[in-house]
Amino acid sequence: MSRTSYIFTSESVSEGHPDKVCDRVSDAIVDLFLSKDPEARVACETLTTTNQIVLAGEVRCAGAISDDEIEAAARNAVRDIGYEQAGFHWEKSALQNFLHEQSTDIAAGVDAGTGTFTEEGAGDQGIMFGYATDETPELMPAPIQFSHEILKRMAAVRKSGDRPEFEPDAKSQVTLRYENGVPVGATSVVVSTQHKDGYSPADIRELVRPIVADVLPEGWFPPEEEFYVNPTGNFVIGGPDGDAGLTGRKIIVDTYGGAAPHGGGAFSGKDPTKVDRSAAYACRWLAKNVVAAGLSKKCTIQVSYAIGVAKPLSLYVDLHGTGNIAEATLEDALMQIADLSPRGIRTRLQLNRPIYARTAAYGHFGRTPDNDGGFSWEKTDLVDELKSLI
Repeated sequence: MSRTSYIFTSESVSEGHPDKVCDRVSDAIVDLFLSKDPEARVACETLTTTNQIVLAGEVRCAGAISDDEIEAAARNAVRDIGYEQAGFHWEKSALQNFLHEQSTDIAAGVDAGTGTFTEEGAGDQGIMFGYATDETPELMPAPIQFSHEILKRMAAVRKSGDRPEFEPDAKSQVTLRYENGVPVGATSVVVSTQHKDGYSPADIRELVRPIVADVLPEGWFPPEEEFYVNPTGNFVIGGPDGDAGLTGRKIIVDTYGGAAPHGGGAFSGKDPTKVDRSAAYACRWLAKNVVAAGLSKKCTIQVSYAIGVAKPLSLYVDLHGTGNIAEATLEDALMQIADLSPRGIRTRLQLNRPIYARTAAYGHFGRTPDNDGGFSWEKTDLVDELKSLI
């Protein structure tokens, strides 16, 4: 029998965290290629360290894209984050570009009608998960949702000039107490933020406090001794100058904060033929619609693929004992409702668009769908169809 009273913690990192800088740069490259060719193939990895940006990976594009355009996209991403520091500067950092043409062996397994394949296959083997829970309006786990929101608001006041003391690199961590499976309050909150020189830990604590208090529901603020801000003291040297960054190292931050399984594949830097990305989005879309339709309070969905094979090898649903429909029935229905082939996912969710830079920080899930097709996997457009099952 599952526990109903417990405490659970999730963390988030800001857009200025070294790994998130890399995610943002990699996704800016994905958007650049998709803006030229909706069928472009991109697998872009980024490394950052003190005054260095390094790009590597494989690409294919019907339109011409110059090295200057790639460099501009990378530098503009860093500029938008806000890095103009001596140790890491959007304009002054050295940039090395090692992107090259995609392997023809990989392309043959993915492209429709090439080699022995008549349908477009998955870009790799693997398992992907999606999750939803009714504990927040966004149908996301509360600890990760609050962790993201704290950092989003800190970034907003930094960029607006209301809090020029803050610098881009930051982390948050929220621990909530659950009773009868429902979050009821925070037992601790940790925020570490890079800041300009000349400010004491006490100064930064008082700047962070009202942001956290505004994000958490009324009465949820943790005990004073469990509210930690820059617990090691000053945090002046940060970002890639303080710690090297790599694409794809924050996969739990990107998803459900540890409240649900993860297949292991990162998202950023990958075009939507890569099922690590697109199928994880599709699983979130399905799980969110299941919960939104009232079929359960929680839902985990897993799919699996083989490289070069179009159809998913399996689909698994777990309603965590909260459902009012048999899981096997729901599995069969979802396979009928949704085309989970790589092409089917991209077509239904309109993923062949330059919509990915905005996903690189503050989570790929729990976001509001945009008018231009961004975050389409957050739509609840299957609710009526799913309600008909019960």
